[in-house]
Amino acid sequence: MSDSDSTAAYSGHTAWARSLERPLRDFLTTEAGSAAILLAATVAALVWVNADAGSYRSAWSTELTIRVGGDAIAMNLREWVNSGLMTFFFFVVGLEARREFDMGELRERRRVTLPLVAGLGGMAVPVVIYLAVNAGHGSAHGWGTAMSTDTAFALGMLTLVGPRFPERLRSFMLTVVVVDDVAALIVIATFYAGDVWMAALGVAGCVLVLILAVRAAGVHVGLVYAALGAVLWVALLKSGIDPILAGLVMGLLTYAYPAQRTDLERASDLFRLFREQPTPELARSAQAGLQTAISPNERLQQLYHPWTSYVIVPLFALANAGIAISGGFLGHAFTSPITLGIVVGYAFGKPIGVVASAWIVTRLSRGRLRPPVGWAAVAGGGTVAGIGFTVSILIATLAFHGSELEEAKLGVLCAALVSSSATWTLFRATERLPRRLRLRALLGSARPIVDLAVPVDADRDHVRGPLDAPVTLLEYGDLECPYCGQAEAVIRELLSDFGDLRYVWRHLPLNDVHPHAQLAAEATEAAAEQGRFWDLHDLLLRHQGALKLPDLIAYAGQLGMDTDRFAEDMRRRVGRGRIAEDVDGADLSGVSGTPTFFVNDRRHYGAYDIETLSRAVRAARARAALKTGV
Repeated sequence: MSDSDSTAAYSGHTAWARSLERPLRDFLTTEAGSAAILLAATVAALVWVNADAGSYRSAWSTELTIRVGGDAIAMNLREWVNSGLMTFFFFVVGLEARREFDMGELRERRRVTLPLVAGLGGMAVPVVIYLAVNAGHGSAHGWGTAMSTDTAFALGMLTLVGPRFPERLRSFMLTVVVVDDVAALIVIATFYAGDVWMAALGVAGCVLVLILAVRAAGVHVGLVYAALGAVLWVALLKSGIDPILAGLVMGLLTYAYPAQRTDLERASDLFRLFREQPTPELARSAQAGLQTAISPNERLQQLYHPWTSYVIVPLFALANAGIAISGGFLGHAFTSPITLGIVVGYAFGKPIGVVASAWIVTRLSRGRLRPPVGWAAVAGGGTVAGIGFTVSILIATLAFHGSELEEAKLGVLCAALVSSSATWTLFRATERLPRRLRLRALLGSARPIVDLAVPVDADRDHVRGPLDAPVTLLEYGDLECPYCGQAEAVIRELLSDFGDLRYVWRHLPLNDVHPHAQLAAEATEAAAEQGRFWDLHDLLLRHQGALKLPDLIAYAGQLGMDTDRFAEDMRRRVGRGRIAEDVDGADLSGVSGTPTFFVNDRRHYGAYDIETLSRAVRAARARAALKTGV
């Protein structure tokens, strides 16, 4: 059902902007903020070691022993950071990888292939370059130092130096660096492990089987998994394999799923019971209901990610990035095959490996598998992948000692600087391209994932704006929801700013929290029978505190409608079937709250203030222009 109302009048300003960041966007925002802290920690380590090398080494060599009965774990502080605290970092990486696999770009399994191959190619080429530079030298065994991308630094730097690049590049790069991390941990476990104690490794295997069995039994008690994860960590440590692998495994095993409307309704019922009878027992029930409504993956990310980004990874940098710099050391290091192999491997090998692997997969699949972004964006992802820090230095501490370790650290730091500069240069050069060529280079031609289960039907849906507009903004809303009411000003401004935008409203009354939402939705459908849907829709969003039947009939009269017919249609509930169809479509699309927006059938995750939604509309318009060739 179209509406010919002029959008020129919709010029209200944004009164409110609410952040509903999805986990990936939140993850990347945290990485961007932590990149500066990580850099500061690196500089602090360099200043400390060059000001007082003795105190630096002495501090991180301090022994710390944890004893339980007759068993003890003894490591120095640097080892506790590298093998203990960094386990939580890889746990968060595993959580985000699992979330992308369950809910994100990788939920279409065919999309896993290309970033998987790109990640492996981005590791293989730097290793080949390092081995070529170090051929005939004893340092060749340190080839693992030149292969792994630093997740925190690379994604943070990508956000800082490439803010205009499409978010799908960040999703693509997250998959690449997770593949990178998994492969790096396998390399650590197989090539850089000490003498492996098979009995302890067998215990670790049994614990892993037990974890899988507990998960299959439907156990949701976090303490159980924490205890089993701790046992797995100790078993790997005792076996001689770096126990950080336990963190990644536990993260990958943690499910992610969107909040279901039935779970949210149950949580509302439990809270209502607690509100009526505030007892400790009902408080625990309400808390449990709220927790089960959100996936453990998202809850654990929210808990641990700030700690890993702002504390653990910077602490790792402080403990490991210290290099005593002198003229003699620099002169020797920059002619050392270790330093040169790492710098050349990262600065040139990474982008070559990532881009070439993606191109080969695209060619062999005849375009069925292609990057989710344009080739300039893939190249930018390849250059930023040359930032190797956390895992690289971790492997360097296992592969080298003394001056060779210092040379390897210098190579890693220099490669990060060169790769960051190359990424910035590439991004700036891309921005100078003509608009159409720039859009093609950034966005590519990959088919986006469609999230909207029921396509827009102009003959059925309530539509504002041109029916043939290249961009459609669809909202699932609740007329009693205060957030929908506040978002209305944003929609008005969008329709005023974009003459080629089509806006669609679908009903999702949250009856468990808004007692008058269903009645209000049926009132707008009764108004639609008289061609006045949008008039009553706008009026109800301005009067959300008065939505009882007498109020609705009064509004109909205020708008000049036939109130007798309106009241009869309300009595017969003429819009109930249509509203039920909208609710079913929302369920199929994974929508559980309001307002939820879709831009050209793709779910909009993030804030819905005017700036954020305008950016989403412009991006969708650019993709539509590329598709149509306009």
